[in-house]
Amino acid sequence: MKKILILFSAVILLLMGCESTFLDLDPLDATTESAFFNSPDDFEAAANDFYRGLQSHSPTNAYGGGSWNSGFGDITDFGTDFNAWVQPAGQGATTVGNTDVYWHNWYAYLREANILIQKAEEYEGDPSDISRHVAEAYFFRAWHHFALLRRFGGVPLATKVFDVGEEALYGPRNSRYEVVEQILADLDLAMATGLPNVVPESEMGKIGKYAAEAFKAEVLLFEGTWGKYVGTTTDFEGSGSANNSDTYISQAVTAAKSVMDNGGYEIWNYNDQLDNLSYRHLFILDGSNDAGLGKSTNKEYIIQSVFDSELKTPGGNFSHTTGGRNSPSRHILDLFLSLDGLPIEKSPLFQGYYLMTDQFIDRDYRMISYFGENLPEGGGSLIMTGISSTNLSPIICRKFRAETFQDGRETFNYPQLRYAEVLLTYAEALYERDGAISDADLDISINILRERAGVAPLTNAFVTTNSLDMLEEIRRERSVELYMENNRFNDLNRWGIAEEVLGQDLIGEVIEGTEYETNPALYNPAAYIYGTKKVETGVGLVDAVIIDPANVRNYSLKNYLFPIPSAQIVLNPAMKQNPGY
Repeated sequence: MKKILILFSAVILLLMGCESTFLDLDPLDATTESAFFNSPDDFEAAANDFYRGLQSHSPTNAYGGGSWNSGFGDITDFGTDFNAWVQPAGQGATTVGNTDVYWHNWYAYLREANILIQKAEEYEGDPSDISRHVAEAYFFRAWHHFALLRRFGGVPLATKVFDVGEEALYGPRNSRYEVVEQILADLDLAMATGLPNVVPESEMGKIGKYAAEAFKAEVLLFEGTWGKYVGTTTDFEGSGSANNSDTYISQAVTAAKSVMDNGGYEIWNYNDQLDNLSYRHLFILDGSNDAGLGKSTNKEYIIQSVFDSELKTPGGNFSHTTGGRNSPSRHILDLFLSLDGLPIEKSPLFQGYYLMTDQFIDRDYRMISYFGENLPEGGGSLIMTGISSTNLSPIICRKFRAETFQDGRETFNYPQLRYAEVLLTYAEALYERDGAISDADLDISINILRERAGVAPLTNAFVTTNSLDMLEEIRRERSVELYMENNRFNDLNRWGIAEEVLGQDLIGEVIEGTEYETNPALYNPAAYIYGTKKVETGVGLVDAVIIDPANVRNYSLKNYLFPIPSAQIVLNPAMKQNPGY
């Protein structure tokens, strides 16, 4: 890892010639290119530099100030289940900007991948000496094209190093179908031409064959369900997109199962050693937990941003952070099941909301891990007391938030894709393909996650007996398992339900029948300008506070994609804007 990090630093000096940041990238210039790529070490250094691009898809600012900047075309869960009242995209208030930092960065990253691929074609040495690095270039070319697809839909493909004034720079956008096909082709090339089957621990964070296949499964499920539930109506006029949803969904099953059978990944479950708080510690894994478990025990992270306390620190600290930004909405809290596997409105285990801590009793371990631990018996404050107009609730999300820090330098890694998502992809794609899923397939996918969460297994008989919907339960598992991991916004869109979910009143704490109702020290009604409303909760219809009213939440079909920055259309009038902007 130190070798990678040293090369990472060296390549910035050699290739960029100036300080690089995630939000201020400059393309490689011709002079530097001609002086580089003369040896396998040069190709390795350039390929190592690609990995900084992973962080444009992770919380690049979170480590300093808690501002989670997602990459893959979303705004993380800010636009969905918490803090959405200050996020224009979640309200459907996105406007056309002159520039877009993600557009700029991702095309800059694509140029760097294409430079390596071009230089490999010109390389006079043994091609096998650089095959792994070329494969990494193909992987990252797919990675950044997918980022563009999820944010903008069909975009101009960048599969070569363009010269200034080249005619291809002034052509129309490619359809989303063409972009997806290019992504899949690049991933197939990456897997076939040089990525290792097994990445040794000394190269933690490097991409292997089954990491590429896990990502391929993600792409296939995304585009397959997008085609099934959304279609091409969101794309620019005349996109010519082909709807291959059935094929993509079927291929997603195959790719996910291949990773499950061959990838060597496993769910990180140390509940016996960590008081059922594996989820809590997985996301701050640096060896500081009571069991002394460090990064080397983690075979769940498939693609990850790797941080080192000496050579590559994320900057700042994000420990003990409080505030409304990370407060869960009533909706997300009520998604978590009781330990008997039932939704709270059906479970006799659910204890209601009278004390804030009552709702945590006999609930999914993920809920405890994400939002608190060591709950005081008989109630009492969880993390904060009282609620205000700036907080959805007094409950703060603690996922990715450490208990200790070293002078602001956290050292745990950030997951871009974990094995849990592969299991969820397998279950969802299988159900979408067949309209059913066997108990055996549930046992090798979702029930592995439910076991770690302490929740009773999901079976077909259980669904029938309790009048549940299997697809809804599969989607519920994805929502609670991947909470705060930059998936929810995109999931709502590809399922075609974003207007429904994001168009509702955003609800905070339950007031009626709780400790807040009669205690002004905990709840001041005057602080809530939108008042309360009757909402369906685990105890029936009760009053809860409105954080953001439905009449300002105007999310519509156009918001499934972000607008193309206007400066790009001025430069290339042949490039059409997304509908509605």
